[in-house]
Amino acid sequence: MEKILPELGVSLGEELLRPTRIYVKSLLALKQKFALKGVAHITGGGLPGNLPRILPEGRQAVIHQGSWQVPPIFSLLQREGGVAKKEMFRVFNMGIGMVLVVAESQAQAALEAARSVKQEAWIIGEIVASERGLRFTQAH
Repeated sequence: MEKILPELGVSLGEELLRPTRIYVKSLLALKQKFALKGVAHITGGGLPGNLPRILPEGRQAVIHQGSWQVPPIFSLLQREGGVAKKEMFRVFNMGIGMVLVVAESQAQAALEAARSVKQEAWIIGEIVASERGLRFTQAH
């Protein structure tokens, strides 16, 4: 029997074999209510490798670290593997599996709509006029 890890509440094997989230129903529901300006599935390559691809020239995503709860598995992997934080964000999704870009005026309503269909959701940043890409800041 595998040891239960306190920070995970389950064994490492159970955590790593947890099924992936499927976003299609949530996305379809949100698409009916909001004008989605962009959608990025955060897979291998993390936020830096996936989010900038949906941005037009002259726009940058500013992600506020600390605006969401990073699942404990990532802290465990970082600590036990001696992996730098920047590398963790480059390789893993850090708990953000899908990013939706909506108008700032719709952000709070979209957040509430996502949560109403039992989807964990956070406002994690903003899109600004700047060189195309991604920048991390600390949440205010």
